This record gives sequence, structure tokens and C-alpha cells, in this order.
Amino acid sequence: MIKHAITQFPVLDLIKQRWSARSFSSRGVTKEQVLTMLEAASWAASANNEQPWEFVYALKGTPGFDTIWNCLMPGNQPWNKHAAGFIVTIARKAFSANGNPNANAEHDSGIATGYLLLQAASMDIYTHPMGGVDKAKLSAELKLTEDQKLLCVISFGYLDDAEKLEEPFKSRELSARVRKPVAEIAKEL
Repeated sequence: MIKHAITQFPVLDLIKQRWSARSFSSRGVTKEQVLTMLEAASWAASANNEQPWEFVYALKGTPGFDTIWNCLMPGNQPWNKHAAGFIVTIARKAFSANGNPNANAEHDSGIATGYLLLQAASMDIYTHPMGGVDKAKLSAELKLTEDQKLLCVISFGYLDDAEKLEEPFKSRELSARVRKPVAEIAKEL
């Protein structure tokens, strides 16, 4: 089941197609496909072209997958056991040229993540960004420095039947997509 967005204004079909799936099939995703998604992320805009994002990925069946899965909050573990892999999004907090704080690092890393999600959608790979992660534990596992901030974990894979999910995940997977209307999130000056 693909949950296409019903929009008030015409937007790209790719944006309407992208949603955070929970039901992943056993079909694997290749390393080349992951690198393609990361290549797309690398072309995002950033302040001073700093490109403050970093990504760590792991495919199912590897120790890295298990490490990341073990750091997910209990509510995210059941439905992620079938994911084809994970991508961890990290922001570097300081500019590399001078070490000064980069106030835009998280914003810019978010743009890169958006590019990654859309590239994946174009490949019929579904993604689910999650904040429900033990960030301190995963940061320690990844040996992140003080300059690195773990932002989220993205699970990914090919779509499967929502009926295989247990509750409450099944209901969430089957529910309609809803967004605030544009008039509620934007105003003309």
C-alpha cells in the first residue's frame, strides 16, 4: 500500500509518494543503492558550502545493523527488525576552516537528509527517520566526538504488506497521511 499525499497545491509526485513506512520486506538493498542515496545527500545546500553532514550506514545481516538496532528505543525495535538497513545522520557542529560554531549545521544536515529521502523514494526504497534512539548509547558506539551531534537514525527498505505488522504499528501504517494546511504554517508578510 502506497500512501500518496493529497495536497492542496501541486507538488512533485516524488514528494507525494514519500512517507515513513514501517512495513519492510525481506528484499535487500545493495551497498551501491545506499551510496546512491548518500550521493544525493551530498549535493544539498549548506552555509559556506561546509557540508556539515556525516552518515554512518549498516545493512541487515551485519554487526553494524545489530549495533544500531540495539540502540533504538523499544517502540521502534519491533517493526525495524525487517529493515534492509540503517543510516545514522550526524552533524558536525563547528566549521572546519576555523573551528567556530556552525549555527546552521543541523539545518543543513536536515536538508541533506531530505535529499537522501527523496532519492530513496525515487528508487522505490522507503525510509523512516527516527528520533526514538538512545542517542548517548549510539554516539558512544560510534565513538562520536564533541564536534559531532547524532541527529537521527533512518531505517530503509522495500515496502511490504502492512497486515504483517503487530499493533499499534499496523494501524499507524494503514492510517491516512495528514499535514497541517499551508495557511497554518505560512503567512505572507
